[in-house]
Amino acid sequence: MLKEHGSKKIGEVQLSQAYQGMRGITGMVYETSLLDANEGIRFRGFSIPDLQQKLPKAKGGAEPLPEGLFYLLLTGELPSEQDVRDISADWNKRNKIPSHVFKTLDALPTETHPMTQFVVGVMALQTQSIFAKKYAEGVNKKEYWSHIYEDSMNLTACLPEVAAYIYRRKYKGGKKIDSNPNLDWAGNFAHLLGYESEGFRELMRLYLTIHSDHEGGNVSAHTTHLVGSALSDPYLSFAAGMNGLAGPLHGLANQEVIKWITEMQKALGSETPTKEQIEGYVKKTLSEGKVVPGYGHAVLRKTDPRFTAQAEFAKKHMANDPMVNTVWRIFETVPPILQSLGKIKNPWPNVDAHSGALLLHYGMKEFDYYTVLFGVSRALGVLAAGIWSRALGFPIERPKSVTTENVRAWIKGEDTIWE
Repeated sequence: MLKEHGSKKIGEVQLSQAYQGMRGITGMVYETSLLDANEGIRFRGFSIPDLQQKLPKAKGGAEPLPEGLFYLLLTGELPSEQDVRDISADWNKRNKIPSHVFKTLDALPTETHPMTQFVVGVMALQTQSIFAKKYAEGVNKKEYWSHIYEDSMNLTACLPEVAAYIYRRKYKGGKKIDSNPNLDWAGNFAHLLGYESEGFRELMRLYLTIHSDHEGGNVSAHTTHLVGSALSDPYLSFAAGMNGLAGPLHGLANQEVIKWITEMQKALGSETPTKEQIEGYVKKTLSEGKVVPGYGHAVLRKTDPRFTAQAEFAKKHMANDPMVNTVWRIFETVPPILQSLGKIKNPWPNVDAHSGALLLHYGMKEFDYYTVLFGVSRALGVLAAGIWSRALGFPIERPKSVTTENVRAWIKGEDTIWE
């Protein structure tokens, strides 16, 4: 393609885009998923409803298994039941965590934010990197992808136990739970956290599937891709991406949503405020120069399909839950208010608007841990994409930057920075 079409232009860059977060600039190839403003996310061409229908499920379960999604992201093909069982068994063999990882985490104060602990845990695992060792030995670059694959498989296998150790250490007095090799990846994660209900296991299967990937331009995916382009191994690149996910404008938003709702309930003196009460509180929030967390998206121009999938799960498993019903009333109330402002392109809810209410229903009230769950899920997408980036031999990423002085001179015709 590059030989025949490398000079073909794929878009124009406006000055506003350079100053406003490179919003909408097409500037990278990311194989595993694509986000459409009107249709939402598609994983290798499959929508979330497609995945819920076509991916294998746990015995007696109704939600897709994340192992199946990972297979799809890597191969572009839907997996069989046996394919999924093989990945589950493989990850169960690979989830051996060196003792120094736990010792490193234990050296941190327990009050350390869970995302900080998560990144530290991933960095401590980096001592196991096969790619780093092979690169130091002088491996042929055509073999990079295979060692990146091994690292990615090992890291993905270990993440639930590392994440669960942080949860048990911070909130449950340090009482660690041993892994259950008879469970699937998401089911075992629920077990390691200490949640044994089948409902929570099903939630983890859905949650870890739909939070996995959102094309390559979001902060966590792009950061992982960028750092990986320098041939940093998957542990280093994924840890970098998780530092981005920890930001309140990205993955930390799910924590902010529940915080905002609970503050509203407290201010209104009601666990189930009416639409009128919610409308008044939303207007008060906006008048104070604040945002309503969980609403709006950089790309989407409709309700996030991931929000819809979670709402359907809630209708099936917890239709009478007060927090869930409040989330639904907010959904009925907020978009019209935001639309009336005339400045907001997307007044619809994103994935963060609903996820916290589901977790809270099953007893996970530790809001500041929610982003770690997001991080475990995001590994599936960004690590699969990283394997493909090395298989395709993508070079180090290096976009051009300019100064405002250059821009002013260019506007006056005195500089040719973009000519």
